[in-house]
Amino acid sequence: MRYSRERRAPRDREGPLSKLEATAGATLALVLACGAVPCRAQTLDTPKDPGPAKSLDTRGLFDTPREDRRTLSAFPRNLGRNFVGVFSGQNLVPFAVGVSATTLASAFDYQTEHALKGACSTCGTTGATAGGGALAGTVGALFVVGRFAPHGRFGAMTYDFAQAVIVTEAYTGVLKYTVQRERPDGSDSLSFPSGHTSAAFSLASVATHHYGWKVGLPAYALATGIGLSRIEQDRHHLSDVVAGATLGFIVGRTVTRLDGQAAAKKRVVSVGPATDPHGQGMGLAVSASW
Repeated sequence: MRYSRERRAPRDREGPLSKLEATAGATLALVLACGAVPCRAQTLDTPKDPGPAKSLDTRGLFDTPREDRRTLSAFPRNLGRNFVGVFSGQNLVPFAVGVSATTLASAFDYQTEHALKGACSTCGTTGATAGGGALAGTVGALFVVGRFAPHGRFGAMTYDFAQAVIVTEAYTGVLKYTVQRERPDGSDSLSFPSGHTSAAFSLASVATHHYGWKVGLPAYALATGIGLSRIEQDRHHLSDVVAGATLGFIVGRTVTRLDGQAAAKKRVVSVGPATDPHGQGMGLAVSASW
């Protein structure tokens, strides 16, 4: 009886050895791939170079764009607007009231001088100082400080302070040299109106506009005290003080109204080359904005 041996096809080798070979091959392929293209798992986030330290940029610090007209570059132009704005029709009522009050006060000039003259020499000296050179220096210092806070109420108020004092002093000087009224003490003929009073009331009017009556009442009380101190010092009549208060009030409300208006838009006209919608032809395009 013959026995035939059949050749069996070799079975696929499976087992620990074949698995080890497969793992080694996959690992080698991964290493080669990561060598050609950086793998995220291999890379470490290196700290970025901070670069050179930035210096303090002060551009625009003193002329920051605003929604209103209170910019340093527009200061001279705003002064001109405020000089002319004093004669606005919106000031007719306070002007008429002030003229009537000044006329009425003139009837009590000598009685008031007799009552107040020498009553409080310390008050008179303090008022003369507060409404004179000290006031101008204070307004100047506040204006500089206010430029570092140009967008707040304080910055706007200090801007208006400077404008109001300049406009008030100018009109006060014009009236003094026009009217030529002799002072009660006979020292000169620059009695009408009271410059100390007009400056003080202009600042009180500005402060009231920006901070309301909680600040306005003390400010007006101080301005009134400065005016009365000028009578105590025998430098002004009562009517001089009332006229100065009227002028200061009108200038203060004018400055806050005009400076607070929206800034005028710049008119721009530009001309440049242009083509038709299909990209053909050549011509000039003119555009304007205002």
